[in-house]
Amino acid sequence: MDPHAEYTRRLADRRHVCAAEERLFHRIGTARLVTGIAGVAVVWLAIGQKLISPWWLIPPALLFLALVLWHQFVFARLSNARRAVLFYERGLARLEDRWKGYGESGDRFRTSDHVYADDLDVFGKGSMYELLCTVRTPMAEQMLAEWLLNPAGIEDVEQRQHAVAELRPRLDLREDLFLVGDLARRDVRPAALMAWGESEPVVFAGLLRLLAPVLAAGTVLLLILDLTDLLPLWPFLVTLLIELSVIFALRQKVNHVAEAVEEPARALDLVAAVLRRFEQEQFDLPYLQRLRAGFEQVNTPASRHIERLERYAARLEWAHNQFFLPIAALLLWREQLALRIEDWRREHSRQVGKWLASVAELEVLCALAGYAFDHPSDPFPKFASDGAAFEAEGIAHPLMRQAVPNDVMLGGATALLIVSGSNMSGKSTLLRTIGLNAALALAGAPVRARSLRLSPLSIAASIRVVDSLADGRSRFLAEITRLRQMMDLARGDRPLLFLIDELLSGTNSHDRRIGAEAILRGLVQRGAIGLATTHDLALTAISEALSPLAKNVHFADILSGGVLVFDYRLHEGVTRRSNALELMRSVGLEV
Repeated sequence: MDPHAEYTRRLADRRHVCAAEERLFHRIGTARLVTGIAGVAVVWLAIGQKLISPWWLIPPALLFLALVLWHQFVFARLSNARRAVLFYERGLARLEDRWKGYGESGDRFRTSDHVYADDLDVFGKGSMYELLCTVRTPMAEQMLAEWLLNPAGIEDVEQRQHAVAELRPRLDLREDLFLVGDLARRDVRPAALMAWGESEPVVFAGLLRLLAPVLAAGTVLLLILDLTDLLPLWPFLVTLLIELSVIFALRQKVNHVAEAVEEPARALDLVAAVLRRFEQEQFDLPYLQRLRAGFEQVNTPASRHIERLERYAARLEWAHNQFFLPIAALLLWREQLALRIEDWRREHSRQVGKWLASVAELEVLCALAGYAFDHPSDPFPKFASDGAAFEAEGIAHPLMRQAVPNDVMLGGATALLIVSGSNMSGKSTLLRTIGLNAALALAGAPVRARSLRLSPLSIAASIRVVDSLADGRSRFLAEITRLRQMMDLARGDRPLLFLIDELLSGTNSHDRRIGAEAILRGLVQRGAIGLATTHDLALTAISEALSPLAKNVHFADILSGGVLVFDYRLHEGVTRRSNALELMRSVGLEV
């Protein structure tokens, strides 16, 4: 399926539906206005002039009420149609490279000490996270960030790949999730939900579960008997006094339950909309079936349980109405509902975390499936179990629409590539290309390459390390701190994929040469594989010292008619050219 053609076709269809709903919405609005004017005229004729019976007021009143309800129903459909239009507009924007800055940046998940997030543009405007993040709940946003920041094991990755492959063609599912998830994205706070579910229970006397409904029923019955003169007033007053005593004794507990449940009930109701959509879906893969089964408890869908809690919370609010308050007191309304809410929490609170986690995982898998649908030619990587490896053919940057592909072979006889080349030739972009594709591969997504074979890897990069005035840290100190993190990771259970840009550029050439060789030797000896770029051609001699595990490659450029031309292709050997002087002259410096 051609994603651009499919998005275009569906966008035209949704716009047609939206236009039809807008016309109907305005027509109903006009009809309401006409009906309202007619109703005023009937009031004037029936009450002001007394020319017709007041019974004539009923037809326009009923018609107006029906139009109001119909208007609300059409407005809901119109809102859905507008969101559907937005869904496909955003899909086309991704395909046409117009998506940057309009999505979720994920900046709140950024940490300054992560070993590759900032270097590889995982978060921020125009980042990998923004491109992938089509999820609708905060739990899924958090999980997507975790998958990108923490490479998974091969078993988990392959399981996700199969799930993404099954979900890839389910465009209707992704559209529906987009329609139902807007409010959930804004108003659901998972931490508050979990805190409510795990908080200390409010303990009510066991006898109260029987006493409250019996006392409420008895009080109402005695009131009816008194009003019909079958009994005197005093029995009703006695039971009423008992009820008021119960209300007074339980007021703090009931108020605590009512205040605590308000936000969780609203948030869970929004999550239930996403749950209901997943509950409708049938999956073939056992992994997806297990996730879907996590929504059920005692053969009842989780959304049903949540709807019951929402009813309790909504009815609890009725007692705030001054007209209903006396009735609520007679029925011990708030007390009985508080009991039911606490029973619900005792029965289901441990399941809330499981529901949220299952929803989040399915949403993230759907987001990766959406990315896979948008890039039908991108393959899933294959995995090696015979030592550290990263073997890519035609690998390109996943955030660049017109990226030039290159072949990169690491592992076995070659553990290190030392990349030389002039400014703007593509060295840093190559590092990000490799790092981002590795992160995608180990999250379970397809990669931007003709093929990729890699082993389970840790990833670390030193590309965009910066100084910090607030922390009193120079760029050089930041760089060597990151290099120390790489060394520590290289000692771990997984092989390390390291990506170092302009290795030790912040120190003198003598120390750089000695330090760079020691660092790269230490990484390679610990089983790591990776790339290091440099402008200092003296560092290219390190490949001889680390032979046969290291080799030199470079990016070339040509000065043609006073203009630098780059092919962005990786070539064997060491570059013999620098463009620094040409660049200085091009901006007007006299050198």
